[in-house]
Amino acid sequence: MARLSFFSLLFLFLQTQLLVLVAGEFLRLPSEQDVVGTRWAVLIAGSNGYYNYRHQADVCHAYQIMKKGGLKDENIIVFMYDDIAHNPDNPRPGVIINHPNGSDVYAGVPKDYTGKDVNANNFLAALLGDKSKLTGSGSGKVVSSGPDDHIFVYYADHGGPGVLGMPDDEEYLYANDLVRALEKKHAGGAGYKSLAFYLEACESGSIFEGLLPGNISVYATTASNAEESSWGTYCPGDDEGAPPPEYDTCLGDLYSVSWMEDSDAHNLHTESLRQQYGVVKDRTSAHETYSLGSHVMQYGDLGLNEQSLYLFMGTDPANDNASFVGNSLPSLRGTAVNQRDADLLHFWHKYRRSAEGSARKGEARRQLLDMMARRSHVDSSVELIGNLLFGFEEGPNVLNAVRSAGQPLVDDWDCLKYMVRRFEERCGPLAQYGMKHMRSVANICNAGVREEAMHKAASQACAINPPSIVV
Repeated sequence: MARLSFFSLLFLFLQTQLLVLVAGEFLRLPSEQDVVGTRWAVLIAGSNGYYNYRHQADVCHAYQIMKKGGLKDENIIVFMYDDIAHNPDNPRPGVIINHPNGSDVYAGVPKDYTGKDVNANNFLAALLGDKSKLTGSGSGKVVSSGPDDHIFVYYADHGGPGVLGMPDDEEYLYANDLVRALEKKHAGGAGYKSLAFYLEACESGSIFEGLLPGNISVYATTASNAEESSWGTYCPGDDEGAPPPEYDTCLGDLYSVSWMEDSDAHNLHTESLRQQYGVVKDRTSAHETYSLGSHVMQYGDLGLNEQSLYLFMGTDPANDNASFVGNSLPSLRGTAVNQRDADLLHFWHKYRRSAEGSARKGEARRQLLDMMARRSHVDSSVELIGNLLFGFEEGPNVLNAVRSAGQPLVDDWDCLKYMVRRFEERCGPLAQYGMKHMRSVANICNAGVREEAMHKAASQACAINPPSIVV
C-alpha cells in the first residue's frame, strides 16, 4: 500500500506540474522577447486650419500612446501641418488637448513632415521606406521595416468616397494608390510581418471596400462605412462633455478618441485588435443606436484581429494591473457633429462669442458666409453637370447610385482622377466639403461618359454657375 501510495502521489505530483506548465504556457502574456523585430508607427493628420483642430489633436494623442508604449522616436513618423498649437485662435498657446479635461498632447511630438511637406507623395514614400521619393524639407524618416516588424498606421482627416484629403485643397490620396502601396510594401514578404491601419474620415470604408486583399497581412478598421460621414466630438455647445468655454472648435473625432481612450485605459498585452474594434464600434455608434455616430468597419486580413494591441502599440507600464475585461469606458457625452459640418460649427461659435462690432466678429461672419457659398456652388455645379449629361430626370439617379457592398467605388480610377481634374479646372476645387461628391464623379465614369463630354458639361455648368461668384 505504501508503495502504491508513493507512486500515486508521484503520479499526481507530475500530473499537477504538467498541468501548471501547460496552463502557464497557454495563459502566458506576450513579453518583449515575444515581439521579434521592430514596431513602427505612421501618424498623419491630413488637414490644416484651426477649424480642423481635432485632426492634429488626434494625431498628437496617438503619438503619446505610442511613446508611452515604448516605441522609439526613430520608429514613429508624424505628419501634421503644425498650424494649431501656436494659432492665434488657440486659447492655450503652445498646447493641444484632445479631451475637455485632457492634458497637453502636443509636448514632445516630433515634427517629421509639416506644412506643404504633408502630402500624398511623402506619405506613400515614407510608408514604402523610399527616401528617394521624398520631397521638401522633412526629417527624412521612413518605415525601413523588415519581415519580422509590425506597422501601425493612423490617418485622421476629411475624406469622401474613394479619397482622403490633404492640406492642399486640390490634392487627394486615392484609394487605389493607397492599396497599391500596401501591396507593394508586402510584396515578397519582406516589408513587414503584420500591419494595422486605423482610418478616421468620412466614407472611410470606401478606401478599402472591394480593394484591400485579405492575403497581404493588413488589418484595417474605419470610422464609417462606404456611404456615411464620420463624426467630430467634444464640440462646443452647452452639453455635458463640451470643451472648456474658451474653445470654439471640436477637440477630437468620435472613432479616434474611442480607440485612444480605450488604449489609454488598459494593459495592451491583454487586449486584441478584435476586442478594441468591438469597444470602438459600440462607442462610436452610441451603443448601436446610431442616434449619432457611424458604422465602424473592418477590412483585410480579419484573422489578424486576434493579435494583441501590444504588438503594434506596446503598452504603458502604468497600466500593468489594468487588464482588459470588456468595454469599461463611459459613453461619450456632449455635442457630436457630422465631420463635414464641424467647420460651420466653429465659425458660428466664433461669430456668436465675438464682441459686437469687433473685427473678429466681422471676420467670422465673412468666413461663415464664404464657406456656405462655396458649398452651394459645388453642390449646384455637380447637380447641373449630372443634368447636362443624363437629363433632369435621370441625372440625380445616376449621380446618387450606390454600388452593392463588396464592390469598389469605380472601375477605372484613372477616369475618376481625370474627371475630377476637369471639374476643378472649370468649377474650382472640391476641397474638404466637396469630396462628398466623389461618388457622383465615379458614377459618371461607371456610366461610360467620355472625357470630352465631361469637359463640355463642366464648362457649360460653371459658365452658368461660375466659381467667381464665391467671395
